[in-house]
Amino acid sequence: MDLIGLYPTWFEPGLGSGWIVGLIATIHVLFSHTSVGAAIFFAFLAHYAHRHQRSDLLEFIRRYGVFLLVFSYVLGSITGPGIWYSTTVASPRGISALIHSFVWMWATEWVFFVIEVIGVYMLVYLAQRLDARTHLKVSVIFGLTSYTTMLVIVGILSFMMWPGKADWYETGGVLNAFYGPNTFAQLGMRTAFMFTMTAVVGGIVASRFDDPAFKKDVAAKLAWLGIGSAIAGAAMFQWYLGTLPEQAAVVLQNRLPAWFPTAILSILAGTVAYFALTLVQPRALVSSGAAVMTVALLVLGLWPEEVARESIRKPWVAGQYVYSNQVLGRDVPGMGIHSDIPKIEAHGFLKTQVFVPEAMRTIHDGNRVEAGRLLALTTCSNCHSLSATGIRPLKNYFTASSREAEVAEYLQAALSTGNTLYMPQIPLNDDEARALAAFIGTLNTPAPAVTALAKE
Repeated sequence: MDLIGLYPTWFEPGLGSGWIVGLIATIHVLFSHTSVGAAIFFAFLAHYAHRHQRSDLLEFIRRYGVFLLVFSYVLGSITGPGIWYSTTVASPRGISALIHSFVWMWATEWVFFVIEVIGVYMLVYLAQRLDARTHLKVSVIFGLTSYTTMLVIVGILSFMMWPGKADWYETGGVLNAFYGPNTFAQLGMRTAFMFTMTAVVGGIVASRFDDPAFKKDVAAKLAWLGIGSAIAGAAMFQWYLGTLPEQAAVVLQNRLPAWFPTAILSILAGTVAYFALTLVQPRALVSSGAAVMTVALLVLGLWPEEVARESIRKPWVAGQYVYSNQVLGRDVPGMGIHSDIPKIEAHGFLKTQVFVPEAMRTIHDGNRVEAGRLLALTTCSNCHSLSATGIRPLKNYFTASSREAEVAEYLQAALSTGNTLYMPQIPLNDDEARALAAFIGTLNTPAPAVTALAKE
């Protein structure tokens, strides 16, 4: 019997691997989106400055560029590899799917990123040495290369929701995978957000200029950029929702909290109000206020949006063929990929995995709970925390009064057939279902000290 090469599971008991990946990725998106939006904004400002002989705007570009060198390019260069490392250990088969499908796309993105980094250094350190024509060329190249990196990444993110064309499963082909139904809707949504972040972060730089007239002028430009992009972002978000696959739309309606749409609208309204205030009262534009607004958009805007996007993709992690728990859930002839489900159905989950200890391959009364814990780690922990904290704790889905037989029956009736809204197909045999049910029962079992106290 050929074994299935699932990698060992990265289990972080306090938060869960999903929270760690999400935290790193969300912060990185803040840095990267701000840098791309600023690059395009710089091209506009450079053209305006040279046309109207505004050396003060060129100085603003230079100072904003210096700020970005640390804010986006240093911190972004730390969190970027952090995403690669954390996602590789959390979802090795998911990352493998992206690399095998888009290796040359990744290479293209890295080439343009190198040009982007060179461009920002040129704008910062050669700003006073370049003639107007050369400076404009550098600004335009910097903006275009930055946006190209965004385009490539968004195409890959779109594939993670679903491939561009259904033909990809049969024929393969990077373009069949890349241009998905929601690629350009997501690109539009992220473009709007990146300009909003550019305007907010730009306020930190603009507030440090002493000239009131110049500060008023830049505050107005940033405010109109922020107001326009925030409103456009709301429209792009609606477009994006209309491009989701049917399953993602159902998950969106059933899994996200009822307050989510209201919260998003409130954040949008607050963002527009902030920019309106700085437009009417430029003195309100202070570095501390802009910094607080940056953090607010990160925590209240970007984080919920990224969590929602990750949630509605479930139970898949890439291309609607790699499950969140790394099991291959369907055949992809175009890539030479075969589903793991038939083999698991025939031999059981534990007997088909490479890294399962030999003593756990056969379940009996002596190892039932431990085998159940191993099954929970392998099949559940990528989405469910096995402790009281982290993402969607597994214990919250069953009560202390749930009988083992009832839990086992549910696991086989729902998970083994794949008849769930949100979870992968996990074809457990009778022994595995009982073992997993036994372990789940221990999650809601009161500790001995608590039990004794309750009896008193």
